[in-house]
Amino acid sequence: MTPTDPAATTGDTVLEVEDLTVQFPTDEGLVEAVRGVSYELRRGEVLGIVGESGSGKSVTSLAVMGLLPKTARVSGSVRFNGTELLESGDKELSRVRGRGISMVFQDPMTSLNPVYTIGDQIAETILVHNDITKQAARKQAVELLETVHIPNPEQRAKAYPHELSGGMRQRVVIAIAMANQPDVIIADEPTTALDVTVQAQILEALRTAQKETGAAMILITHDLGVIAGQADRVMVMYAGKPVEKGTADEVFYTPRMPYTLGLLGSLPRLDIKTDRLTPIAGSPPSVINMPPGCPFSPRCPLAEDICDQEEPPLEPGSNPEHLAACHFSYRVEGHEPTDLFRPVADDPLPAGATEGEVRE
Repeated sequence: MTPTDPAATTGDTVLEVEDLTVQFPTDEGLVEAVRGVSYELRRGEVLGIVGESGSGKSVTSLAVMGLLPKTARVSGSVRFNGTELLESGDKELSRVRGRGISMVFQDPMTSLNPVYTIGDQIAETILVHNDITKQAARKQAVELLETVHIPNPEQRAKAYPHELSGGMRQRVVIAIAMANQPDVIIADEPTTALDVTVQAQILEALRTAQKETGAAMILITHDLGVIAGQADRVMVMYAGKPVEKGTADEVFYTPRMPYTLGLLGSLPRLDIKTDRLTPIAGSPPSVINMPPGCPFSPRCPLAEDICDQEEPPLEPGSNPEHLAACHFSYRVEGHEPTDLFRPVADDPLPAGATEGEVRE
């Protein structure tokens, strides 16, 4: 793994998130969707946020954008170029969205209006934030379609969203995200439900968008393979909280959290010869009225009594920049996924045992 941009380790911080917490009151109890997320994003850097569904990845970014419902209880701090966003009103946030921070959502059809042409929708994004003519905005729209590698951009600009393939629609959304040269681009699961070839095209379009705008990027995904070679730093989330943070090299090659090691074991890799994948048994916990202890404990092969009693803090190891939330992170270092997790083709579990109860 190498940083996508040598300048990613230098430069100013454009986005600072500190102790971000998001809760949703429900009839069943309080949903703790995000629990104390903190990170910094520097200009030109790519931060990969990974984790299973329900880990709080998307809610974190929706909170940054101010797009959560009014029932959400949001606390902490989100500073964009020094300005606190959580205290800003909708009018102030509207000036930031699109120009300062833009977002690429998982399903492009939720971002595109089916009754307007592609060109009109891109041009509208430009006109909202710039004092230019409609003709000039339309010309820029065609140029943006060409930038994200859409063939026949002038013709495609006249098309409606339903006339384009899923991959093309996603590239249109990327064109909209980069239209106003934002400082930050948030891409939320941009390759989900796309085949491998189209995934590669979308990731290439995102790299182009970052190169053209000079923006920092947050790449959200459940698939570590998507951020391989894309991210400079990685934050792994579980049950609404970061459980490991470090450079891409550190997280991929020297993980310190059993959950991260399990995610890597579930990922087919060409650089390591292995006969079987090692998925993580069990399911993520409910984030309603969470019990004490480490949320990963029921699925963790290293869990001991202390893991059910105390939730471990996110702490550094020998490298102060590589953080992990595990009481026994030192036991993870230097191990392969097969050392801790049960391979797919192993013998069945003992009678009466559940996968989440198997511990070594």
